[in-house]
Amino acid sequence: MLRILVSGVAGFIGSNLTQALLEKGYAVVGVDNLSQGDLLNMAAFREHPHFTFVQEDIRNEAAMIQCAEGCTALVHLAAYKIPRYSDALDTLHINTIGTESFLKAAVEHKAKMVAASTSDVYGKNPQVPFDENSNLVVGNPDVRRWAYAISKMYEEQLMFAYHERYGIDIVPLRFFGGYGPNQNLTWWGGPQSVFINMALDNEEIPVHGDGQQTRSFTYVSDHVNGIIRAVERPEANNKVFNIGANREITIEGLAHLIWGLVRGPEETARIRFIPYETFGKYEDVQRRIPDIARARELLGFEPQVELEEGLRRTIRWQVERRRQLGISTPDPVNA
Repeated sequence: MLRILVSGVAGFIGSNLTQALLEKGYAVVGVDNLSQGDLLNMAAFREHPHFTFVQEDIRNEAAMIQCAEGCTALVHLAAYKIPRYSDALDTLHINTIGTESFLKAAVEHKAKMVAASTSDVYGKNPQVPFDENSNLVVGNPDVRRWAYAISKMYEEQLMFAYHERYGIDIVPLRFFGGYGPNQNLTWWGGPQSVFINMALDNEEIPVHGDGQQTRSFTYVSDHVNGIIRAVERPEANNKVFNIGANREITIEGLAHLIWGLVRGPEETARIRFIPYETFGKYEDVQRRIPDIARARELLGFEPQVELEEGLRRTIRWQVERRRQLGISTPDPVNA
């Protein structure tokens, strides 16, 4: 039985990936320090005979080497995100030191390493859709939001440097806009998490800026499918891939769509626009859409879940999770 190490196993993508790997017959060692992950996310597989959970920080190099023993592949998903409401130091430390701990474990055990990068690395590049050879353009160093993008750029470079020196196979995956079951219910989980909560509570949806910035959103099963293909296919080795859906929608449009699914199309969405100045010195990305031609060609990857259907599934899940947490929640109208 092939054995895989997954970091961030109690998080959003990690928990969904682990469930899928176990269903495919893999054994999984899952690592999470539970700073952002949730034990509820592991409920479906916590007692699975081929799953082992280790509560540990990914920056603990010795522990990661020990966890990786017997593993043929390491999937590194644990990370800190854009420091919108905090300083940038945790993002920089966790995302760089943690990645190197995993790389050292991969070298020690001669394992393949697949890691979550991010679409945020494309930054302020205005030329969309982004392909993997597009320029990576970030803003000034005194704007803390770029700490996340820079930490992931460093991660990618570090992975290729370890491949060059030590010969291990690596695959950085640039994810675009993940959402779905087990997402964090705060901004940590993305705008859709917060928008769903606000609509369920009949409160104003907070939209940053003028809401005309666009994104593509990818249902979590599509991200999981991309990861598994990257793990299993040698064609993926030592290449970067965009993994995501390529439908473009404005953030304001997403707010209206979610409001209609939760409260019905006849209700006018309640939206409050929040100036970027609220976050101090801040810069946003105006458009973020992937070109997935490389993933199609080499991985056979194709997004399967349309946005409306994915949001309906996500809203139903979020209703149940809120109720598990004791939060009074009405039934959605259109989901």
